Amino acid sequence: KAIDLIDEAGSRQNLDSACLTELKKLNDRKEELIDLREENEEAISNQTDAGDSLPLYEIQAELRSEMMRVEAEIGELEKTCKPVEITEEDIAAVVEMWTGIPVQKLTQSESGRLMNLEEKLHRRVVGQNEAINALSRAVRRTRAGFAPKKRPPSFLFVGPTGVGKTELVKTLAEVMFDTEDSLVRLDMSEFMEAHTVSKLIGSPPGYVGYDDGGQLTEKIRRKPYSVVLFDEIEKAHADVYNMLLQILDDGRLTDSHGRVVNFENTIIIMTSNAGTTLKSHGIGFGSSGHQAMEERVDTVLKDLFRPEFLNRIDEIVIFHELSREEIRQIVDLMLKEPKEAMARRGMTLKVTDEAREALAEEGYDPKFGARPLRRTIQRRIEDTLADLWLTGEIAGSREVTVDLAPPGSAGREAGEGEMTDGSGCYLFRWDLGARVACEPKAEGD
Repeated sequence: KAIDLIDEAGSRQNLDSACLTELKKLNDRKEELIDLREENEEAISNQTDAGDSLPLYEIQAELRSEMMRVEAEIGELEKTCKPVEITEEDIAAVVEMWTGIPVQKLTQSESGRLMNLEEKLHRRVVGQNEAINALSRAVRRTRAGFAPKKRPPSFLFVGPTGVGKTELVKTLAEVMFDTEDSLVRLDMSEFMEAHTVSKLIGSPPGYVGYDDGGQLTEKIRRKPYSVVLFDEIEKAHADVYNMLLQILDDGRLTDSHGRVVNFENTIIIMTSNAGTTLKSHGIGFGSSGHQAMEERVDTVLKDLFRPEFLNRIDEIVIFHELSREEIRQIVDLMLKEPKEAMARRGMTLKVTDEAREALAEEGYDPKFGARPLRRTIQRRIEDTLADLWLTGEIAGSREVTVDLAPPGSAGREAGEGEMTDGSGCYLFRWDLGARVACEPKAEGD
């Protein structure tokens, strides 16, 4: 295996070297020319008529000239091309490609990334400072080796819908393991019945799906460095909690084939809405309201889950409702997608401060978090941009600006280089420079 690793790493380095790649092409061409010359010489020797041999001699001369040119280029490249060096990082990259284990990152120092974990998580998650700080502290404690060995770090995210629980999990997977593909997401609404729990570790022998392995154990066995998300854990059957006890305590689980799957290098996260929908009167966005919600959530969790389950969780993280100011920041994050879509078409999308403020106001609903804002941006911005693009109105334009429409504007009201959205609240303007430049000039101009 070690020789195979070195051979694969050397091949990857050779492919990455432009000089060596060109040298290989020239050597291949040289071998091809040698074969062509031998075939041509054999054809000449088989000819009895001198007149018929003349074209073959011309081909032979051309092949000889090209051979001399190729050999000269090979000689020049051999002077400049240097042998590639295989480093520890190259070997680690091959191991990572073969096994899915991020060995390349493990050879580097993690201290800088862990110390800046809060900053990296805040790039995609707005607000929730207490939740992000608690998550970062627990991850640093585990990675630094001050947590119990073989136990994966585990968290229970509790909060109302649409406040960033799942988004924080996705961001953590990308920050820790460099890709969102390292996230294993399991919706607990699929495991509400007792017989469905076997899907996590695999069906028993003799049952359908025995050879397929478990949805959880098989993925972790193949990618041991992952973030495991149990979404809406309160919906799961009680047998799921029994299985989680072993993972949270010992960091391992035995699948239906008798193989022990190691969860030591995973991060276990569970989400729940328990206790956050029972909102009492007088609770707002201040610290007193958040403290009251924490007390209510604590009471509900103790009623829902057994003490031995809650005691094995490292951190119970409470998410608060989003404020208006946080919704305004989320507007900028959500506008990145339509801006990137426009950039792929060679155009720039600009949204004025007034339009962003109106989007935040229209999409703000403390009960549902940021999800209504997502629908607002889709209806007001993305749908209108799609219509303008498909009708060719903005074809050739370089910039599209979204602003508030004048009061009393009708929906889909079009003018020269401008149009309102379906609600008549937002005005889209685009330049016509490219279109005017393409118009033919009148005769006599």
